[in-house]
Amino acid sequence: MKRTARVIATSMYAPERILPNSYFNEMLGEDVDTWLRENLTIRERRWCADDESTVDLAQKATEKVLVKAGLTAQDIDLIIISTDTPEYISPSTASVLQHRIGAVNAGTFDINTACAGFVTAVDIAAKYIAADEQYQHVLVIGAYAMSKYLNVQDKKTVTLFADGAGAAILKSQSSDNGFLGSLLHTEGQYHGWMGIYAGGTHQPITEAVVRDKKHLLQFVKKFPTEINPTTWTRMIRELLGKTGNSVQDVNKIFFTQININSIKETLENLELTMDHTHVVMDRYGYTGSACIPMALAEAEEQGQIEAGDLILFMGSGGGLAFATAAFRW
Repeated sequence: MKRTARVIATSMYAPERILPNSYFNEMLGEDVDTWLRENLTIRERRWCADDESTVDLAQKATEKVLVKAGLTAQDIDLIIISTDTPEYISPSTASVLQHRIGAVNAGTFDINTACAGFVTAVDIAAKYIAADEQYQHVLVIGAYAMSKYLNVQDKKTVTLFADGAGAAILKSQSSDNGFLGSLLHTEGQYHGWMGIYAGGTHQPITEAVVRDKKHLLQFVKKFPTEINPTTWTRMIRELLGKTGNSVQDVNKIFFTQININSIKETLENLELTMDHTHVVMDRYGYTGSACIPMALAEAEEQGQIEAGDLILFMGSGGGLAFATAAFRW
């Protein structure tokens, strides 16, 4: 049997502050609720409290997943956090979390492939486990506190983006099940179309930057509506072929949840139904790198996943970065 990675526990955490669509109707002085519900299914979302940050969300999700796995923080060998809303530019958010939870035996690092980040981090974790026997338990977290970077006058972003965290623990095992394979893909020509473009070395924070709100999230151009369903469909088919499976073998696919119509179109392309996925965006809004592990954790909690199921993750985000991975549960 080959050495491979299996997901042994999942969890999610969302802040306590709930913002229904009616909050934005009042704030923006117009009806955004109808469009959000009818086009995106979003009814409400969670935002951090003023004194709550990305590592707080990650810590809450971590504490839950450790209990579910029956492990202590000292059992974790590596912590990977995927986020594009880090605690600091430097040092890493993962190092802060490691200290807070007392994971004294764990190495740490962050990655940023925007909303494709959790799937990319899972890919990295699985390959660490396969390549090096010192990694027995790897903690992977997708964490997102985008409310800290929203322009409250911009209805294109302020009503959509939200906060949350999802965690998974991958364990080394000798089996043909577990992690089966993955694919990464990037369409870098879109890197300037959506993002937070100030605060790094390209454009440091200045009074002028803050005045013009260039340090906040912005949609610069509208992405082609077909890019996600077309790319998702192609990558899923390619990964299934790579792993020796067919679409008919798939039990669940967990998608980036920024547009419900992209999910529906992809499933139609694959001749699958909405029963083959699970969505949380109606109650939690768009939580970026956290949305896939949040949906996974909720589906598992509800008993929607069974041993032996073929599970796929399909993430995409700014860059544009895409990542898909397959597991035999």
